[in-house]
Parts: sequence; C-alpha cells; structure tokens
Amino acid sequence: MEAVGISPSEYLLRELRRRRAAAGLTQAQLGELVFCSDSQVSAIETGTKPPTPPYLTAVDRALDTGGYFTTLWNELVKGDGAPVWLRELIQIERDATALRWYEHAFVPGLLQTEAYARATFRAARTPVAELDQRVAARMERQAVLTREPSPLLFVVLDEMVVRRACGGPDVMAEQLEHLLTCAEQPHIQVQIVPLSAGIYSGLAGAFILADLPDGSRAGYVDNQLAAQIVGQPDLVASLGVSWDAVRGEALPLGLSLDVLREAAKAWTS
Repeated sequence: MEAVGISPSEYLLRELRRRRAAAGLTQAQLGELVFCSDSQVSAIETGTKPPTPPYLTAVDRALDTGGYFTTLWNELVKGDGAPVWLRELIQIERDATALRWYEHAFVPGLLQTEAYARATFRAARTPVAELDQRVAARMERQAVLTREPSPLLFVVLDEMVVRRACGGPDVMAEQLEHLLTCAEQPHIQVQIVPLSAGIYSGLAGAFILADLPDGSRAGYVDNQLAAQIVGQPDLVASLGVSWDAVRGEALPLGLSLDVLREAAKAWTS
C-alpha cells in the first residue's frame, strides 16, 4: 500500500512516545504520574484510543514540557481526533481491490443507511456533539463502492444482524431494502449464516480481509477493548482461515437473498 503523509494526530502520537522514552519512563511509570493504567497509556500511544485534552495536560505536567502537547492539540490536532486504526482502515478501503467482511453484530459500515448508522453510533454512546460528524464520515466512506473500478465486496453476516432491531422497525426495513439493493450489484455478494448453524467460530468477533493492489493483504479486527489493523503474514493467514470457516457456515447466495427478503418483509409487517 502506498505510504501517505503523516497526519497531525499521528505526529502527536509519535511525539508522545518519543518524549516519554526520552524522559526514561515506561508506559507504566508514565501511567502512575498521570493516574492512568499502563494499558490506557499504551492504547493512546498506539492510536487505539484518542488522547483527550486532560490527558495531554497531565502528560505536559509529568514530562515538564511547558504545555507542548496541549499546544499541539489546540493548534494542529483538533478535528483530526479519529483513532489511527480508523484512518488506516479508510485508506485500506480506498486502495483495496477486494474486501472480505464478516459481521456478527452490525451491517458493515459500507452498506449502512444513514438512519442505521446513526442508531449504531447512539448504541455506542457517541457524544451528541459528535453524532452528525461521525454519521457523515461513515456515509462518505461508501464512495469507494461507486468508484471505477470498484472493489469486490464479499460479505458474510450472521442472521441475527438482520433480525435484531437497530433503531426500530422503520430503520431496519429501510436498511434491509438497501442491503438487498446492494446485494444485487455485480461487485457485491452477501451471504447469511443461518440461526440453525448454532454456535460457530465467527461469533468470536468481526473482521475484514483486504486484497491490495501490490498483491499483499491486510486485516482488521475489532473487540470491546481495541480495534487494530494487522499486516503480519501469520495473522493475516489466520484471518484467511477464519474467513473460510465462516463462509463455509453461510448459505449459498440465492438462499441468503431469500433470508434477506423474508427479513425485510418481517420488519414491515
């Protein structure tokens, strides 16, 4: 994947790591000074969790930087506070020739309606002040599916994704109709793992596999504590095995569309 210039947020994270190391502190030692756990410090320094102004103020005091990090935040980083993994994922989506996407809880972001996206952010307790911006950003990401050439998108969904209410019946009815419209496009395939499959390996978590123009692959995994991009060959290969496993549990395309149609009707009845 072609490298892109460093963003203000990435520069801030690099400086957090560099200044801490220059002070001879471990993440745990810095955490004691700023009243955070070492895992919280690690999450911020790796971009999994965005830094907050109070955290940066505490780091400035702990490292005696004269307000350096607070100034970086106020003058450069405000408005660019998305986690590094999200910016990397967006770039991967833009570059990918094919995406293999498994979800057991939500419709994939690239296929969500605006109302459904808003409901997912509300469920995640997104601050009201950020809600419109987050929804708009998700809708903008969907432009990758209309570019030329567009990436191939292979989706496997657990059936509960289309059965569980997200935002109410009207939101779900609109979302299912949109999902059916997307699934009829030649570059998008949607398959359903039926409830009859019972417990299977995919319930361990959602993930994405991306084929990139240079022939390499990248992966994305998410859980309650962190989200990350993976590029190590062994981890990517493991995700490939996971993809084969969940797709093996899924119904064929025709039967999957039948499930989607029946679910769409159920939300309008």
